[in-house]
Amino acid sequence: MTPTSEVLTRALALAPTEPQHFDVAFTATTQPCPWPKAYGGDMVAQAAAAAMLTVTDGKTLHSMHSYFMRPVDIGAPVTYEVEVLRDGRGYATRQVRAFQNGKAAYTCLAGFAAGEDGGRYAASAPSGLPAPDELPGSAEYLADREVGGGSTMTEESKEYWSGGRSFDMRHVPGPVYLEVDGGSAAHQALWVRPFDALRPVDGLTDTQRDLAALAYVCDYTILEPVLRVLDLPWAAPGLVTASLDHAMWFHRLPAPGVLDGWLLYAQEAVAADSGRGVGLGRFFTPDGEHLATVVQEGMIRATSGGH
Repeated sequence: MTPTSEVLTRALALAPTEPQHFDVAFTATTQPCPWPKAYGGDMVAQAAAAAMLTVTDGKTLHSMHSYFMRPVDIGAPVTYEVEVLRDGRGYATRQVRAFQNGKAAYTCLAGFAAGEDGGRYAASAPSGLPAPDELPGSAEYLADREVGGGSTMTEESKEYWSGGRSFDMRHVPGPVYLEVDGGSAAHQALWVRPFDALRPVDGLTDTQRDLAALAYVCDYTILEPVLRVLDLPWAAPGLVTASLDHAMWFHRLPAPGVLDGWLLYAQEAVAADSGRGVGLGRFFTPDGEHLATVVQEGMIRATSGGH
């Protein structure tokens, strides 16, 4: 596998279709992954793209609030139906519902804003972190790690973590693939960057594509600080996780080209109990500009290990 960001842009390729339930509809295809069901970020990003395609008056996406209701098949079409709930002077609202095999699998509300003058505040990025070129990428980190050996890592999942997700990911203090590298603190950070420059996506402006790219990549690791504090690596035998609900706020539009470079994704565990955990993350540019905030609750089911 040659690492490429084309996995993302393939996921964002939407085709218009005839709506059956709401106002506008598109189809998209989930991308390959080594798990039984599709990656949840495919749905968040595809729903964001579908909603953005229905807003034509210059308003930009400022928030999404999502629920994952059913697993989605890998490499199979999903239909995204968009309901135009409101088009106001300053704000607009869309509901998006994803259908597969005749059943609703995902739903979200998406908010759009025209923007206006007002006060300004931004959270501060963590300081004192290693630069990305001082850290190993996933492929380098996993290169000498053997599959099996008490973990559930396979050749397929090793290849996927190494280069199959469109983005190079470099963990601080260390990854949680096979063990909780760096200790079970309730926070971590990642440097993330596409493997190569993001390609154009038909129907979307580059800014819209970049917002969808943030929605796509955020879901890969947002539960990792919760796994970290519970001392549960991804390859722990018996571990099962699933996204339940997801909220994302886009505070500022990324400048042209920013998404082609490194972003800092600072994360923390908020809570873990009753088989669920909540993670919070913030995206920053290298110069400290706070672009977006993510909160997600996920199911974390561990039949062995953990605390």
